[in-house]
Amino acid sequence: MTISVNLNADMGEGFGAYHIGDDDSILKIIRSASIACGFHAGDPVTMRQVVQRAKEEGVSIGAHPGFNDLWGFGRRRIDMKPEHLEYIIAYQIGALQAMAAYVGENVTHVKPHGALNNMAAENLDYAMAIGRAIKAVDRNIIYVTNFGSEMEKAGRELGLKVAREGYCDRQYEDDGTLTPRKIPGSVIKDPEAAAKQVVNLVVNGVIISRNGKRIEQRVDTLCVHGDEPTGVATARMARNALEAAGVKIMRLPDMQLT
Repeated sequence: MTISVNLNADMGEGFGAYHIGDDDSILKIIRSASIACGFHAGDPVTMRQVVQRAKEEGVSIGAHPGFNDLWGFGRRRIDMKPEHLEYIIAYQIGALQAMAAYVGENVTHVKPHGALNNMAAENLDYAMAIGRAIKAVDRNIIYVTNFGSEMEKAGRELGLKVAREGYCDRQYEDDGTLTPRKIPGSVIKDPEAAAKQVVNLVVNGVIISRNGKRIEQRVDTLCVHGDEPTGVATARMARNALEAAGVKIMRLPDMQLT
């Protein structure tokens, strides 16, 4: 049986006169785009440009909502009422839906960004708030979650489609969570090392923590961080290595998700 996986990238993370990442190049490699929606990064012009290019490359469109933290790039933890979080997620999804409408496309997945993603992975109230926002806006939107996280539990409880995500360019802790960025080496900058990690993850269902622990995981989608200087090279090498291993790379809405 052929193994299938999605390859997505976080992108559209520039704003105004500032350009972050090589979105045009990475869109030629990936199959789904997770686009910043204006809170941690992005703006209407950037969003409009990225959805246009995604359509041209046959790449599915997803929202990448974060905390309202432009200065901190959404990587600072914020405590807030789950009800308020729900509304800011719905707000950001709606913003991207408006830009996608300009090119006749739909938003088909939602993937939380940065500190929000980390907090929702361990906080069921946050995870449920994100899920409720998705369900209210469009229950057919896929909830992208960390494997085995509170987000995965919330998505399934709410009856949403769930895509379990692994990372090409991040190290893992022994408990299966991502290594904090403050720890040196938490971001894998060697494309060959990243490719080796994802092939092992997709083909064998195993990730090796930074301490050498073997962790079993099953994933539907793999993330490359488009804001990293090595993002394009990592995405290209990961895709080549996966295809050489017989893995089919698909758009996220075309995956058979449970």
